[in-house]
Amino acid sequence: MTTRRNFLKACAAAPLLAASPRLTLASQGTPWTMTASKTTKRLVPGDEYQDASVWAFNKTVPGPELRFKRGDTLSIDFLNQLEEGSSIHWHGIRNINAMDGVAGLTQPEVMPEGQFRYQFPLNDAGTYWYHSHAKTWSQVARGLYGPLIVEDESDPKVDQDLVLMIDDWLLANDGTIEDESFGSLHDWAHGGRLGNWLTVNGESLPTIEVEKNSRIRLRLINAANARIFGLNIPAPAFLIAQDGYPVTIQRSQDVILAPAQRADFIVDVSDTDVTINENLNGKEPYPAAILKVVDSNKSLVTKAVLKQPQLEAPPQSVDVSIPLHMQGGAMGNLREATYNGQLRPIRELAQTHKKAWAFNGAVSDHHDHLAKINVGQAVSIQVWNDTRWNHAMHLHGHHFWIQKEDGTFLDGKRDTYLFQRGEKANLIFIADNPGLWLFHCHMLEHHAAGMGAVIEIS
Repeated sequence: MTTRRNFLKACAAAPLLAASPRLTLASQGTPWTMTASKTTKRLVPGDEYQDASVWAFNKTVPGPELRFKRGDTLSIDFLNQLEEGSSIHWHGIRNINAMDGVAGLTQPEVMPEGQFRYQFPLNDAGTYWYHSHAKTWSQVARGLYGPLIVEDESDPKVDQDLVLMIDDWLLANDGTIEDESFGSLHDWAHGGRLGNWLTVNGESLPTIEVEKNSRIRLRLINAANARIFGLNIPAPAFLIAQDGYPVTIQRSQDVILAPAQRADFIVDVSDTDVTINENLNGKEPYPAAILKVVDSNKSLVTKAVLKQPQLEAPPQSVDVSIPLHMQGGAMGNLREATYNGQLRPIRELAQTHKKAWAFNGAVSDHHDHLAKINVGQAVSIQVWNDTRWNHAMHLHGHHFWIQKEDGTFLDGKRDTYLFQRGEKANLIFIADNPGLWLFHCHMLEHHAAGMGAVIEIS
């Protein structure tokens, strides 16, 4: 099987300046078409490997880099040329509910040869992404994702603005996608579908040119199904945002990104190449991407002192508290759970329905209501991860604060948070966006196996 051990050897012929096509889209005019279809892509360099069959938006993996200005309106016609239904979710955007893109909840699946128009205002600047939200455990793993960037006039001035979408692929010995493992109950009940091959912007160890003595904005996006990445930037770097939302600017070279999470850095490049490494779990670091320094005759921006943002404070009190007890999974404590209104033993749920996880003793994906909330209420979801596994919890349509068990708050807001095994924390948000909103684990196999519920706001 293709492994990380032979990663460097295979990457010797890595491409220069690997990036998705960048489209700066106007807020007015004819909607732009986004097509989902099958194509092929060489994921592992070298003549001894084959092209992989991937699913892609507009024939690229990742899909086209979409750039807008805050206040613009996104208008895209989605055309499905796959052999099964699909949709597009705009991850992290505080969206109109009907445009959220969750097949079976906020819209019907877009069936083969069908079309759906996504059109909504972009009120939040930041780093976001889009991905399929139908059979996500399969469709995202096959390549149906891409970056969505919303710029603002107040953004720090930089010489280059780079997006790095990081993914791991589960590949066979010939470099093609391991198809037989899709739907593995083992993966669904453990850590999810973990790959054995790393790509950045769809390429193995890409080399990206950056200008000598320049300042760049580095937008990191974890597009993997289930893998948590620990990334290191060996250069003067400042963390300025997480999940698209500003944080107190701090000097940092390291970040841990759970699936769906994003982090924005300002990096000051000198005259030395910068190799971004993945080094989670104390293993020997291995390179993910290389920033190659080149001379430039351009006039570079002044490296001004970065201004601290004004951060929104969490509410002093909450109106509604929702207990959320996470249960199940391998080596878990779940013996039985309610599924479709009936209490069933976990063995039956696993073997017959491929369900392994529960919220408050109920197994679902997006059919059970966790709570009904009035518009404008301050809500606290009191999460207890009573399992042996980590879970990247994502709330659609809102940003939230995280209050730790000791009462302190994390800096800034999030749309996805990694709950460690055994962790207790409060997820606090203002229910200011009406609709049916999905709350689920973004380890996509965990969601498919039961870790999802709906919060209704009206």
